[in-house]
Amino acid sequence: MTDQPVWQPAASQAALKSRAQLLAFVRGFFAQRGVLEVETPVLGQFGVTDPNLDGVAALASAGARSGGWLQTSPEYHMKRLLAAGSGPIYQVSRVFRNGEQGRRHNPEFSMLEWYRPGFDDRSLMAEVADLVCGWLGCERPGLITYREAMRRWAGIDPYSATDRDLRRRGEQWLEVEQLADLDRDGVLDLLMSFAVEPNLGQGGQPVFITGYPASQASLARISQADGQATAHRFELYIDGLELCNGYWELTEPAEQRQRFAADNAQRRRLGKPEMAVDEAFLAALDHGLPDCSGVALGLDRLLMLKLGTTDIREVLAFPFDRA
Repeated sequence: MTDQPVWQPAASQAALKSRAQLLAFVRGFFAQRGVLEVETPVLGQFGVTDPNLDGVAALASAGARSGGWLQTSPEYHMKRLLAAGSGPIYQVSRVFRNGEQGRRHNPEFSMLEWYRPGFDDRSLMAEVADLVCGWLGCERPGLITYREAMRRWAGIDPYSATDRDLRRRGEQWLEVEQLADLDRDGVLDLLMSFAVEPNLGQGGQPVFITGYPASQASLARISQADGQATAHRFELYIDGLELCNGYWELTEPAEQRQRFAADNAQRRRLGKPEMAVDEAFLAALDHGLPDCSGVALGLDRLLMLKLGTTDIREVLAFPFDRA
């Protein structure tokens, strides 16, 4: 990308036109399938407890009653709609994540999120493939389990390897002192980022990763597979780029509350502030979330793949350094 005056958009006119075409494609895709487009708040009263995500606080001025958090995802509000009987829904939203900036990240980005009552994770993966391959014109995705991927490219079994084995493997990228600050899942995330992800979906052949450890379930259900507790969670990769994260959704309010508490305990260990729990979301779960699966997909990254660029700034009119 050539140097430009700071007032000008970073994306080319062709990229802006392709973004408009992508949005039209997405809306047409869901209209044909009878999925309702919805809008939920960008500014909410609560953030998320996920220790891997840092929200952007919207600070209120002195004496003002507003404030809250710019949303990292529309998930909680969309699940409240599902509990109220919305049926299948999708949303194109602007979301915010603090500290995420680089060739693949911008603090503000476009997310496509949708939920399908009556779908399990495999059914939703098929629909994700329909949308992604329909837009990119690529082959249907392959599938590999988290365990298989770790064995193949990181050289370890994520379930049977000892903590010491994992840390010794991680020494290729971090010093011993730095690794000491990571828990087991932190080291696994390191190995996933540096050893596994660059190999996923190469040559434009998409691949789903499934069967994540139960400790990485987030808001997904858990069941037994190959003698291990695994999450009904999937991610899709093309050319080493993660496109989406999906779940067969957890519907149990008591279990969800326990996971929020575990998240905040982890945040304390990491020196991060605890986050207030969204009681309205838990009340919706208590009322009854339908059996469903949901997925969040990064539209900017999908556009990057379409245009063959490796820099997210080339698909954004005004990235953060020009905002």
